[in-house]
Amino acid sequence: MSAHVSNSAEPKVVCVTGAAGQIAYSLLFNIARGDIYGPNQRVILHLLDIAPMMEALQGVVMELQDCSLPLLAGVEATSDPKVAFNNADAAILVGAMPRKEGMERKDLLRANAKIFKEQGDALNTVAKPSVKILVVGNPANTNALITLLHATSLPKENFSALTRLDHNRAIAQVALRVGVSVEKVRNVIIWGNHSSTQYPDVNHGEVEVGGQRKKIKDVIADEAWLHGDFIKTVQSRGGAIIKARKLSSAMSAAKAIVDHMHDWIQGTPEGEFVSMGVHSTGVYGIPAGLIYSFPVTCKNGTYTIVEGLPIDVFSRTKMTETADELVSEREDANQILSA
Repeated sequence: MSAHVSNSAEPKVVCVTGAAGQIAYSLLFNIARGDIYGPNQRVILHLLDIAPMMEALQGVVMELQDCSLPLLAGVEATSDPKVAFNNADAAILVGAMPRKEGMERKDLLRANAKIFKEQGDALNTVAKPSVKILVVGNPANTNALITLLHATSLPKENFSALTRLDHNRAIAQVALRVGVSVEKVRNVIIWGNHSSTQYPDVNHGEVEVGGQRKKIKDVIADEAWLHGDFIKTVQSRGGAIIKARKLSSAMSAAKAIVDHMHDWIQGTPEGEFVSMGVHSTGVYGIPAGLIYSFPVTCKNGTYTIVEGLPIDVFSRTKMTETADELVSEREDANQILSA
């Protein structure tokens, strides 16, 4: 084992579901080399997938072994959620039935609701009380809510949904438009649902140009683009990638998962906020109880919603539209699970 790796700290147990799938294939190496917990923290990977995928999952286990990663303290592959989530410090719920051609969002929810109910029950029973849960499988926000509602002994603040991919996409589009590198752009916001109703908002964002930080909307003085093609591009980016690749966006999704978990655990840089789908307490007039994407800062392993940002009329309309969709999804989920 490399000298820089400390043997004194207990390894962190990270569970990844859908572990034989293509997002996990891009993700697992990054977790195992320290991209989430840092270069001195060993990890144990618990890999969960359905029984028919166990042979493929064993191939993933062999590859992880063959990577010879100093931080990887162990790997366990299973089809049993209670084994997978046992003693978990982090649970990344990637596995879900994918949306097929002709499928409505409600059909997707019907297919996945019982999966996330079962996983919520298992997390409630065997995971650490401090477990950090990130739901990736779509519809991610409502699947996260279902998981939360069935893990009644865990704090609501333990649950999140992935909108960091949309956040990263928004940053990239601004950087491309301005002609700067992505690290020059900060504080864009994704409000709401990880769906085509999400609202990518640059009103509070900044971009560094010529060594000076300026408001994005002052540098890109094109409201028609900011309210039109920019929003549409971010909202529909996943579909555009599927159309081009004939496969979903696994590489960028895996990067976004790492970014989300790293910042949640390690903290966000001073003066910067990121987007996370988290439990609404009613801030910004968003109905309480939804898993809704807000701007957040992170410190000492906890997130805090950035409050008090001024909201203009255009933004309010967009934020309400995506909240309304989440309310509708919650009602559908309740009907499905009570049937």
